Amino acid sequence: MKSRFTLFLLSTSGAPAWQFTFSKKLLTVISILCFLFLGLIGAGIYDYYNLKTAALYNQYLKNRLSDQGEKMALQQDQIRVFAGEIDNLKNDLLSLNDFEKKIRIVAGLDDNEDMPQLFGIGGAVPEDLAPGADLSKKHSTLIRRMHEQVAEIDTALMVQQKGFASIIDHIGKQRNFLASRPSIRPTDGYISSPFGHRKSPFTDLPEFHSGLDIANREGTKILATADGTITYAGSKGAMGKMVMINHGYGMATRYGHLSKILKKSGERVKRGETIAEMGNTGRSTGSHVHYEILLNGVPLDPTDHILN
Repeated sequence: MKSRFTLFLLSTSGAPAWQFTFSKKLLTVISILCFLFLGLIGAGIYDYYNLKTAALYNQYLKNRLSDQGEKMALQQDQIRVFAGEIDNLKNDLLSLNDFEKKIRIVAGLDDNEDMPQLFGIGGAVPEDLAPGADLSKKHSTLIRRMHEQVAEIDTALMVQQKGFASIIDHIGKQRNFLASRPSIRPTDGYISSPFGHRKSPFTDLPEFHSGLDIANREGTKILATADGTITYAGSKGAMGKMVMINHGYGMATRYGHLSKILKKSGERVKRGETIAEMGNTGRSTGSHVHYEILLNGVPLDPTDHILN
């Protein structure tokens, strides 16, 4: 006799009971189907969880990739700016090198051929870095060239530093010499008689005028035109009241026809210092100063030595 199972369903409302009879085989099939159904539901829930987790992780990766892209774009912009600054620095160095050459000319210095060239062998100027280049394709190339040019600029800076150091050393050695060179006007006024051959205002005969006459009202200040030592301060015949300054290196200046002398013999004076006042003493036709520059006793044209 086959085994059977009966299931009774009772109602609390007094309705007749429901009765279901199952064979053991049918109950086994139903149980297997229930387990399969529950397994499918569990597998679905598990797959849904994995898909949800994967979606969240993909979104995280997408956000992170976006952040990395923004950082990469920012870095590329910074690289472009840096490349432009390197080019500007290189151009500034070239301008500075040209300025050094001008200073050497003014200071009377020749180009130092022993000094290395500004940019590498032969002085070749590094090619521009083209900051507007597409960095997505030429990123590594631009970075490499930037490193190379930074190294070249560092070398060029050392070359430029040595160049200016040599100029400073030369100027330091020449400072006393330059200070002793007459280089400014001794007074304000107009030139009433230039240096050179002229007709004498007293005899109307040709004569050589060994100085420069500058006329102005009496009492106008007379300045020393270079550093030196007063070697004479007093009356000197036709020159009237006169001051003479020895500047060293064979250079001397004389200032004649003064109304008042403000310095004494033996005093040291600086360029631009007031030494006397203009007058009309000695052999003179009016208020003026007779200004002479002498090199080893030979008169020079003062106009060639006035820089202001």
